[in-house]
Amino acid sequence: MPTLPRFASRTLLPLSLALLLAACGGGTAPVTPPAPPAPPAPICPQGEGAALVSAQQVAGLAESGTSAPVAGAPAVWSAPHVPGRVLVVGGGLQAQGALLGVQSRALGAGLTLVQTPTGQTDAAFAAQLQAQGLRVQPDYLYHPLANPNDPGVPGNGGVPLVAGGVAYTQTYLGRIQAPAAWTFLQACGKTPVAAKTAILDARVDNHPDLAARIAERASFLTPEAGGSDSESGHGTASAGLVGATTNNGAGLAGVTWSGPLMALEVLGANGGSTSSLAQALNAAVAGGAKVINLSLGRPLDPNEPAGSSDQVLSAALTNAAKSAVIVAAAGNTAGDGVYFPASHPDVVAVGALGTSDTALACYSARPSTARPRALNIVAPGGVGNCAGATNAGQMLILTTGGGYTLSAGTSFAAPLVSGAAALMRAANPGLSAAETKQRLLESANTAVAGLPRLDVNAAVRAATR
Repeated sequence: MPTLPRFASRTLLPLSLALLLAACGGGTAPVTPPAPPAPPAPICPQGEGAALVSAQQVAGLAESGTSAPVAGAPAVWSAPHVPGRVLVVGGGLQAQGALLGVQSRALGAGLTLVQTPTGQTDAAFAAQLQAQGLRVQPDYLYHPLANPNDPGVPGNGGVPLVAGGVAYTQTYLGRIQAPAAWTFLQACGKTPVAAKTAILDARVDNHPDLAARIAERASFLTPEAGGSDSESGHGTASAGLVGATTNNGAGLAGVTWSGPLMALEVLGANGGSTSSLAQALNAAVAGGAKVINLSLGRPLDPNEPAGSSDQVLSAALTNAAKSAVIVAAAGNTAGDGVYFPASHPDVVAVGALGTSDTALACYSARPSTARPRALNIVAPGGVGNCAGATNAGQMLILTTGGGYTLSAGTSFAAPLVSGAAALMRAANPGLSAAETKQRLLESANTAVAGLPRLDVNAAVRAATR
């Protein structure tokens, strides 16, 4: 199948401030009858606003006091997981005795990775450990949620950038009202800066459009991950949608113009595991991340409960949500319900719009009869291989080697939401994670078709009231 085209840089036009309203002075916007009364104009935070909320230092997975949504749910060994090993949670001296003679590696904070002895299945070995009173589960597998095949793109007249001088723009930014949010913040004397945001994904490339944005890097891949994913550019794309350097006269514009990003590698060539994700979540929180983006997931196995049987990752998500807004892609199959971890109750589940704001993209996950968990918010994700797909309907994103390409998926809708949350927490550092999440979701535009569509301008204004 032909590869999607790469794109040369394009110059961003400077924002025009000529039509700015005096939105930072407080008061109420004038009303012109017979229009309904306008809501009070938002008040911009003065100076740097309230003091930063201290980052919650989560040492690890708590053995008590965590509100894991599926406590006691049985492990599901039919679900995709890393073969040849199991995860043991807690146990202390009891675990030390039970694990004598088997290969194991402590991952910290009461989590141990144990190799299944030769000749035994993972499920049988887990049952043996559980009989000795240990908490055991699979090391579940997670995958990036881009929609890489996109057969509709080359099949619908798509041409390389060099053919006919075709150029593509980031039409999705206008659809989510990002330029209006930037203008509002500038009128308040602020740069559209991001609070520290962690990108848990494949390796983030050293792309020119991410220069000076990546403040920290760490890899949590295990050998079974198959090494770094150096081909797809999935992590680079996710990071770029949040924070491609903006107003630099080259390339793309991220939702946030500046601010630190944490590039935490959890997806290798073969995907990522529970153990990698849990460690990265704890590291993100310990590093002070205020927003965490998860453009990854897996559909729940038919035998799993609604909240997933992955108790290790569930507990890590619950802990992280105490200090960070967690945003996850909902999934790329329409009939399987919302994937996990997006289906976790503490996570913002993001569905994808195609070219229309009145309906989900054909591939986007959504509630089903068996899996009724609702989407929290939707954002453009590209048309993918839906009927009538063209290049113009895809997402223009960063890719490896310093290039640009087109793709689609809920993976690319989620970072737009993460970028909005990062702008909100920087504009008003006094907001807690819970308050930010609430205002983000309450500001969504439901005027068209009832879908809770991301509105970055409304979200930022809600954060500064």
